[in-house]
Amino acid sequence: MNFSDEIRKYIIKNSKLAGVGHIGSSLSIADLVGVLYQDILQIENPQEVERDRFILSKGHAVLALYIALYLKGFLSKEKLDSFSQNNSRIGVHPKHFLPGVEFTTGSLGQGVTFATGAALSAKIQKSNRKIYCLVSDAELNEGSFWEAILFASHHKLRNLAIILDNNGQQALGRTEDVISISNITKKMTDFGFLVAEIDGHNQEEIRGALKKFAEQKNDLPTFIVANTLSGKGVSYMEKSIPWHYKSMNDQEYQQACKELGIENA
Repeated sequence: MNFSDEIRKYIIKNSKLAGVGHIGSSLSIADLVGVLYQDILQIENPQEVERDRFILSKGHAVLALYIALYLKGFLSKEKLDSFSQNNSRIGVHPKHFLPGVEFTTGSLGQGVTFATGAALSAKIQKSNRKIYCLVSDAELNEGSFWEAILFASHHKLRNLAIILDNNGQQALGRTEDVISISNITKKMTDFGFLVAEIDGHNQEEIRGALKKFAEQKNDLPTFIVANTLSGKGVSYMEKSIPWHYKSMNDQEYQQACKELGIENA
C-alpha cells in the first residue's frame, strides 16, 4: 500500500461525505504527508515521549493528516468518517486532543512557532527526536513565521525541518500577487538554514531530502522547498484557486473518483 495514493483517494471520499472544501489544499500535500508517515517519522505510539513530532502548520489541509493517522492505526475509520459531521470532534482544523495531533493549528504562521519550541526542548533534553513542520506558502506572509525562523537559526536547531508546500496560490489569489516570496531558497539560506528544493510530488525526491535531513550533522536547521500543485491528481482542481474552498457536486465527485481510480464510489 502506498500511503500517498491512499491519502489522495480518501481526501476525495471524505470531502464528499462531509460536503466540505479545502480539497485542493489537502491534495497538494498528499505526497509529502504520505512519505513522512510511511517512511520517515519515528512514531510507534503517539503518546511515546521520544517520538518524532509532526506539526501541520497548514491546518486547513488537515484531512490529509487525519487519513495518515488512520493508515497508521492511530485513528479509527469511524472517527475518520465523522470528519466535519455534526457533533464530531474531527473538525476542519487539527485539534491537539486527538492522538497523533501535536498542536492545534489553523491560524497561519503559528504551527512553525510551536515546532521551533519543540525542537529547542528536544535539544535541551539531548533527545534524538526530530521535529517536522509543514507550512503553506501563504504562511510566509505572516510575521510570526519569520520570528520563528530567526529563533531556529539563532539556536542552531539542526533537529528541525520545515517543509514548504510551495503551490503558488492561496485562498484569494496567486501568492506572487498577494505577497511574493520570490527567491525563497536564497532567503532561507541567508537566514542560516540548509536548503533543498524538490518536486513535492516525486516521492523518491521527498524521501531522499527527508533522509538527508535526518542524517545531517551540521548545526543548522533544514528548510525544504517542495514545489507542488494545488489539487494534484484531479485535473479540474489542479492550479484552480476556487478549489481552495469549493465542495464537489455529484458529477465532479464521479470524475475525481475516475481519475484517481476509486472503485465503488
